[in-house]
Amino acid sequence: MAHVSIACIAFDGKKVLIAHRNPTGQMGNRWEFPGGKVEEGEDEKEGLIREFQEEFGVTVKVGSLIATAQFKHNGDLRDLHAYQIFVPHNGLEEKYVLTEHTEYRWAEMAEIPELNFVDSDMLIYPQVVKYLAGILPDDEPKKK
Repeated sequence: MAHVSIACIAFDGKKVLIAHRNPTGQMGNRWEFPGGKVEEGEDEKEGLIREFQEEFGVTVKVGSLIATAQFKHNGDLRDLHAYQIFVPHNGLEEKYVLTEHTEYRWAEMAEIPELNFVDSDMLIYPQVVKYLAGILPDDEPKKK
C-alpha cells in the first residue's frame, strides 16, 4: 500500500499560498504547496489540519479533494492528495509562525513553473490549475 502525502491548496480568489522549505533534506530550499504525511491513526483531513497547525501555527478548514498523483520517494510509492483549505487569515498583517519553511507568499498559478518547485507538487499542478480556474473570484473582498 502506498503512503499518503497531503498538500494544502489555499486560494484567495487570485493567488495560492506557497512556502519555501528550510535548506535541509532532499527537497530543501525548494518551493511547495504546504503539507506533509498522513500519520498512522489519522484521516487525511486530520493530517491536513495537524500539518498546517505545526508548520504555520494556524487552524485551517478543509474543503474538497482537488488533485491526486503518485510518485516515488526513496523507492517507496506515495499517493499525493491535494485539498483545498481555508486559512483563518492571509498571514500578511498577522504573520504565520513558520517551523519547516524560511518564507511563504501568495503566488499566481502561472508563476509556479518558473519557481524551483518540488517535483511531486508539479505532478498535481495541472489539476490544481484546472480546479482553481473554475472558482470565480469575488467582485469584492470579504470584510471580516
